[in-house]
Amino acid sequence: MSKSVEQSSFLNSGMANDEDKIASTRIPVIVWVIIVSIITIVWQTMSTPILLQSVIFGIVMLLHIYLYWRVNQIIRHSRSIYVVIQGMLIFGSAMLMSDGFPAVLIGLIPVLIGQTITIFYETAKVVLIALCLYFCFIMNIYLLKGAEELAVLIPLLLLMIIVVVAYAVLFYRQVNARFRTQTFLLDLELAHQKVEELTLANERQRIARDLHDTLAQGLAGVIMQLEAVDAHLGKGRTERAHEIIINSMGQARETLADARKAIDNLRSRATPSIDFSDAVNDTIDRFVIATGIKTDITCEINRPISGFKMEHILHIVSESLMNVARHAQANKVRIIIEENRKDELRVCIQDNGRGFNVEKIGKQSGHYGLIGIHERARLIGGQIQIESQNQGTVIKLILPL
Repeated sequence: MSKSVEQSSFLNSGMANDEDKIASTRIPVIVWVIIVSIITIVWQTMSTPILLQSVIFGIVMLLHIYLYWRVNQIIRHSRSIYVVIQGMLIFGSAMLMSDGFPAVLIGLIPVLIGQTITIFYETAKVVLIALCLYFCFIMNIYLLKGAEELAVLIPLLLLMIIVVVAYAVLFYRQVNARFRTQTFLLDLELAHQKVEELTLANERQRIARDLHDTLAQGLAGVIMQLEAVDAHLGKGRTERAHEIIINSMGQARETLADARKAIDNLRSRATPSIDFSDAVNDTIDRFVIATGIKTDITCEINRPISGFKMEHILHIVSESLMNVARHAQANKVRIIIEENRKDELRVCIQDNGRGFNVEKIGKQSGHYGLIGIHERARLIGGQIQIESQNQGTVIKLILPL
């Protein structure tokens, strides 16, 4: 259905362009017809004044002009009928002016031939119409003036046809170039609007990720630490509770700093001057302090990682650990970060928790962490693989280096 609509729109657009091209010739053609009509009447009046025929001739020329003005509406019904009617008007008006008819024929036949170039766009049809008009011209001259006038008027007609057709070809080429330019500008404007729409959509996704990975994730970490403080205070471990409170204050300050960076559109929380291994260890230390979950890490990276990629990798690790703390009910996490022989960075985060149904990813309202992980992986050219069963979940990030 959509394909047929697009094809219909394309055809309608092409027809509209053809009509605009034809309509663009109306003014110069009408001006030329008026000039030819005046010359014919003056020529006839200087030779043999005939008032009634001149009036009828003027009416026929007005009808001729009217058809030129309404050319678009007429050719929608039949292009051939339009050409036939215009030809009949030209030769009929010539029959009215016994002495001034050469001006009508030589002046208007080439114009009609030139207009057929745009009306039909087919060389065979244009040539056929030109030959028919040329034959009618010869017969008209022969009947009105005799064979002796043919030797003079035929070269004039051929010369006029060459001039008008050459002008018509050049004119229509310019019109085509103008319409192509307009079409290109329209396509460019539509493409620009599409880019703006995509940019807005990407920006909304980016803001959603930043809010989730700064404010939401940071506050969740602070809440877990405060819950740990409450548990330690309930058991009388004030020193441990005080230690966690200090860490919570540091994490709250860091969350506030990350939020300000997100507001200021400062994309990178991790800069190239920070070592990747140190940044990962720092993230894991905060996780262990907040949750008490045993976490083992193996990090073997021999090359520097850009700040842009580092930021997204750290967010992926942090979000994965946050999901373990919230949902997995795990007591052990294993993290492996290494380069493989395919020149890829592989990040594997595995827990021994209760697992979940991976088919529900992106289908539950309010759960956007895993969606953000996939989006961040896509932004840095990587892929996320999530495996989960009744016991344990494995999240793998594969990133070409």
